[in-house]
Amino acid sequence: MTDAMRFEVLGPVRAWRGDAEIELGPPQQRAALAVLLLQEGTPLSPSQLVSALWGGAEPRAAVGMVRSYVSRLRHAGVPIESTGGGYAIRPAALDVTEFQRLLSSATAESLRAALLLWHGTPLAGVNGDYAEAARVRLAELHRTAREDLAAADIEAGRHVEAVAALSGLIAEQPLRERPRELQMLALYRSGRQAEALDVYARTQRLLESELGLYPGPELQEMQRRILAADPSLAPLSRPSQLPPDLPEFVGRVPETAALSEALTRASVIGIEGLAAIGKTALAVHIGHTLTPNFPDGRLFLDMAESADPLSELLRGIGVTDLPQSVSERAALWRTRTTGRRLLVILDNARPADDLRPLLPGAGGPAVMITARQRRYDLAQAHWTKLDGLDLPDSMALLTRLLGPERVGRELPETRTMASRTAGLPQVLQAIAARLASRPAWTMAEALKRVGRPAPGSPARPPECQAIEKPYESALAELTPGQTRAFALLSAFPTFSTATASEVLDLGRAETTILLESLADAHLLDPSGPERYSYQEPVRMFARGHRAESMQPIRNSPMMPEALQERIQTPLKEGEEEPYTLSSAGPSGGMADALA
Repeated sequence: MTDAMRFEVLGPVRAWRGDAEIELGPPQQRAALAVLLLQEGTPLSPSQLVSALWGGAEPRAAVGMVRSYVSRLRHAGVPIESTGGGYAIRPAALDVTEFQRLLSSATAESLRAALLLWHGTPLAGVNGDYAEAARVRLAELHRTAREDLAAADIEAGRHVEAVAALSGLIAEQPLRERPRELQMLALYRSGRQAEALDVYARTQRLLESELGLYPGPELQEMQRRILAADPSLAPLSRPSQLPPDLPEFVGRVPETAALSEALTRASVIGIEGLAAIGKTALAVHIGHTLTPNFPDGRLFLDMAESADPLSELLRGIGVTDLPQSVSERAALWRTRTTGRRLLVILDNARPADDLRPLLPGAGGPAVMITARQRRYDLAQAHWTKLDGLDLPDSMALLTRLLGPERVGRELPETRTMASRTAGLPQVLQAIAARLASRPAWTMAEALKRVGRPAPGSPARPPECQAIEKPYESALAELTPGQTRAFALLSAFPTFSTATASEVLDLGRAETTILLESLADAHLLDPSGPERYSYQEPVRMFARGHRAESMQPIRNSPMMPEALQERIQTPLKEGEEEPYTLSSAGPSGGMADALA
């Protein structure tokens, strides 16, 4: 429980410490507290407090009474300061301050939260001219907040709720024109054009009979636009196209925080990484996390599945009459999205995709791009490489998928299983799915059973297909030279550019370009100056591909005969690699434990 006090004036004047209400004494003492609270830290002299409480009709001992009120309130724990010959209170939490803060946000959610702070008539039980003036000011803010909420509901398509709320406002303030203007708009957008125009006619008769006036210019303009069926009155489309957030999503806390913050600084950010590393899952997760930041909607487009991305985006924001040319559609896209708080996720962007027409103009939506390779043709994009989950997050994912009881029974073996996946989510999920289907397996037994079958095996476990399908699609995007290098170099968990040059029988410059292209595709990881390595699950896939389809290579006199033989000979079941760059002895690791 905190010692800080919170105060309420949007209703009876009350004070709380934690869940305990503080007794504030008789009405005039509460009134003195309310006056100080409404000053929000500005000191008042005793005479100013007297004037605020009694308004020129103060009793003879008024100053002494004020000092007595302050003393009693302090005794109750209210932190009233003596400063500059007067009194002040700087409340840590005051409902009217929070109300005004929420009003400034002007979103439907913040306005609803602001209105929930009201508990009746402000300063209830406090008399005097000062309190009455404060009540009038606060009541006006309350009405404005209700009108703003109705306007936000109309923009969000909640027309029925808005009409009901505005009917109450109109009953309270029949001559106030803004609620009637908003009601006309809500009715028109509900397809009730005749009723919208009837609101105007009734308002016109009321104003003429009561005040001898015509409706104001805003109300007249609304009638004119409705009569003309002004297209700008049509509701804005607020798309919500994000796929659901993954229920098993874990970790990525630093990445989520960094990318969310980056979206506030840059209009275009990119997430690059190995196939199936979790780029889409992270982008979707961030999109759901930042929903309040994008009240105008969230668009999601799978670039690999879209025949006409620009047209799909335009239709997503409600544009049905599409221009013929790409340049006209791009200009319309920028026009219709400028000033709107939209989030656009362009998923699975490929090197050949032209993304420039899809990017926003100044003041346009925020864009997240996911791609297997960084796009160097987008100067405005800020890129982040996504790596595998760390070991704690890998364990958390296995725990979520298998249950804490099963993981807890064999914690060291589970940790070994997690560490051998390199944190690759699809590997963790595929292995967990296999283990879930075999509840009788111990984790130690699973370490022996789960893995890629030897070349030529009569069957291939389904988890292997789930793990390797993304890598197969990545392989399909490589040139023959890249594919050959990817397969041949899998003889080494880690290697240097010099070793790769010998294995591939290429010059150093050509080898460097080739290795960097595989690193750009995230099929190799740079691991030091002129050194590269494989993620173990990727190396397993590359070894299998080498054994199944590798073409013979030309002998190199600089290569040991044993190494030439090993590179060109398929691995047998359970056989270990005899060569690594760092050791002449056998290599261990996931490739052998799970192969």
